[in-house]
Amino acid sequence: MSKAPRIGMVSLGCPKAQSDSEQILTRLRAEGYEISSSYDGADLVVVNTCGFIDSAVTESLDAIGEALSENGKVIVTGCLGAKDGVVQSAHPSVLAVTGPHATDEVMTAVHNYLPKPHDPFVDLVPDVGVRLTPKHYAYLKISEGCNHRCTFCIIPSMRGDLESRPVHDVLREAASLARAGVKELLVISQDTSAYGVDVKYKLGFHDGRPVKTRMTELCEELGKHGIWVRLHYVYPYPHVDEVIPLMRDGKILPYLDIPFQHASQKVLKLMKRPANSDNVLARIKKWREICPQLVIRSTFIVGFPGETEEDFEELLQFLREAQLDRVGCFTYSAVEGATANDLPDQVPEEVKEARKERFMEVQAEISARKLEARIGQRLTVLVDEIDDEGTAICRSYADAPEIDGLVFVDDAVGLEAGQFVEVDIVDCSEHDLWGERVSA
Repeated sequence: MSKAPRIGMVSLGCPKAQSDSEQILTRLRAEGYEISSSYDGADLVVVNTCGFIDSAVTESLDAIGEALSENGKVIVTGCLGAKDGVVQSAHPSVLAVTGPHATDEVMTAVHNYLPKPHDPFVDLVPDVGVRLTPKHYAYLKISEGCNHRCTFCIIPSMRGDLESRPVHDVLREAASLARAGVKELLVISQDTSAYGVDVKYKLGFHDGRPVKTRMTELCEELGKHGIWVRLHYVYPYPHVDEVIPLMRDGKILPYLDIPFQHASQKVLKLMKRPANSDNVLARIKKWREICPQLVIRSTFIVGFPGETEEDFEELLQFLREAQLDRVGCFTYSAVEGATANDLPDQVPEEVKEARKERFMEVQAEISARKLEARIGQRLTVLVDEIDDEGTAICRSYADAPEIDGLVFVDDAVGLEAGQFVEVDIVDCSEHDLWGERVSA
């Protein structure tokens, strides 16, 4: 029997790109290809790229170059591939280039250079497909693309307008993941709260029951699996208010990832972000009244073209009033193709960096107080791994993987990844917590 062709995969970028890589890997395994963890063991390498900001473009081009140097046969996919001619100019020897969310095109390119080894109807993979995450959590992509035209963003030009997955497909995947032992579903998209807008919230069916293609109804269904459900990339539409009671009642995690981006009405208008900081603060207050344990993560951009010192001070005041739990801050980066590049009054780099430092100083004080308030609380945590020193590295409901803090538990005897455990919080650092196991 001939040896099955082996494919290597390099996956860069955000969780949405990782989900694309998982789809490609699942198709490869279903068709009988083997997956190689090294360049020299692969007959061909697929590089899934990111092209959102300049540093990501550089990282992606370097990764392609490394794959070409170490292996020689490379297919490129992902967001950088959607930038016409960029990959080919830097690396003309790549075998093929596709854009993001292009599993079929990638498979066609693979078939051209490594014919599929057997009948694709022979299923070699489990229902959950091939995952790049640990076995106990998984990303659940509910849509592709975005209808917004934020001036700093080029995602719609690379991934297109919003295209919601059929609700029965999403729920079927979630059910398969839950059956396979996944303990946490991380719901992702470009705009999670817009789910179903493009299909006018079409009525679908799951297990013989009608379910609207809409975020609230989706969350209600996902909450029935009895596992953690975490919402990412939630745009603050009015109907976001509907999921807060589900969080209060323990149906989904009381955690919202909402990229507010700024607080100045003038800057938000320049960004083409329809929001009002006073309304946002009032809604946050209302959400916390309904669900006091709610954790809010957000990201902000400082140094956007036209941002004055007054605008920046308004942002700092918003931070102080909003008291957000988890915050990321980025200086504005001129992404090729973004309309914000043509705006007047570009902010000097040194001013951007100084504002970012001031921003993070304010947020650091808020975060420190939030973590100190956790001392004495009892939390359920999910074990991610046991390190070489026997410490359990865990996360609470307040911590998304890879972007938020951790909970460290020194006594890991009998624990394993994917297990829930009750701990009493006894200490904290700038970002993380320490807990002691609760006696049975």
